[in-house]
Amino acid sequence: MSNPKTVYLSLGSNLGDTLNNLQDAVFAINNTAGEVERISHVYQTSSWGFESSDFMNICLSLKTTLPPQELLRTLLDIETKLGRIRFAEDGYQPRSIDIDILYYEREVFVSENLVIPHPELTYRKFVLKPLSDIAPQFYHPILNKDTRNLVQECRDKGKLERTSYKLHRNRSDLFSHLNFIAIEGNIGAGKTTLANKISEEFNGKLVLERFADNAFLPKFYEDQSRYAFPLEMSFLADRYQQFTDDTSQYDLFKKFMVSDYDIYKSLIFARITLQAEEFELYRKLFFLMYKEVKKPKVYVYLYQTTERLLENIKERGRDYEQKIAPDYLQKINKGYFEFIKGYPEQNNLIIELGDLDFVENEDDYETIIDKITKFAIHLPN
Repeated sequence: MSNPKTVYLSLGSNLGDTLNNLQDAVFAINNTAGEVERISHVYQTSSWGFESSDFMNICLSLKTTLPPQELLRTLLDIETKLGRIRFAEDGYQPRSIDIDILYYEREVFVSENLVIPHPELTYRKFVLKPLSDIAPQFYHPILNKDTRNLVQECRDKGKLERTSYKLHRNRSDLFSHLNFIAIEGNIGAGKTTLANKISEEFNGKLVLERFADNAFLPKFYEDQSRYAFPLEMSFLADRYQQFTDDTSQYDLFKKFMVSDYDIYKSLIFARITLQAEEFELYRKLFFLMYKEVKKPKVYVYLYQTTERLLENIKERGRDYEQKIAPDYLQKINKGYFEFIKGYPEQNNLIIELGDLDFVENEDDYETIIDKITKFAIHLPN
């Protein structure tokens, strides 16, 4: 079969992390069965035909070259890989993921293990309502009624509530939807490397902190008490100017922005390095600036132990960093956690790196991306 066919699928989940179960299934379908074209809103629905916890349900349209039976085998394989367990007992069961073929173009197909159109389609409002989001005028090939009419005629009285969540065809679409991501972390945590990798893989505009040319930084590591205030003031001026310029100018050829810093780090470091009177003056100026800057949709904090940070700092070999004291790094970590705790309304994701090496190990990098993806799916649209 060479000409792609339009297929409509129904997906549901009521075990585990139901929202991410659906998203993982969409990703897998897009990777193995064809091209996902449209995805409905996400609906929370009561179980149908048995007593169980609520489901999350969606419908999607798919362009595929797979014939019906091969498509079914592909979808069953996806279910199995995502943890679906089929029980021998009769009747409905809770499930981590359930994928049904509703329509295959306007074809009628009957075999021992597959009937298209889905024979119970017209009785299930939790299928018809999301289907009406993406195919309101698609006509049932046997009943010759479109989805809107089938919704009106359906007698299913089960709970059906549209949620504010949004699913995506692939991870690139998901990152684009986030608009702006800040990757933060202590000195040597790897935030710049991760921001670069995310930017390259998902076509994001890269916003990197400029710090190597700051004339006060080497002097600060030699004599912190003397150079702390001019260092923090110069950092603040530079970060504010750069951050404002970079985050206010969108790149038409990039899908989103990813930075290796958030401007709030200025206050975190200043609280550690400045004397009380200096900090109060700095703080007033900072908040005048902070209210004007763009805030990230997702704030990722890479947490690493002090021992590993010192190893990373030594390995990258910047002369002026080699005398950084362990207690200074510990104070920075504490400052970041206090900031995260103080802004619960911000979408904060803390990733404990431990032994993860996302620079050299592609699986570790995938682990980081998977954590960001799973966190982002749960953010309201």
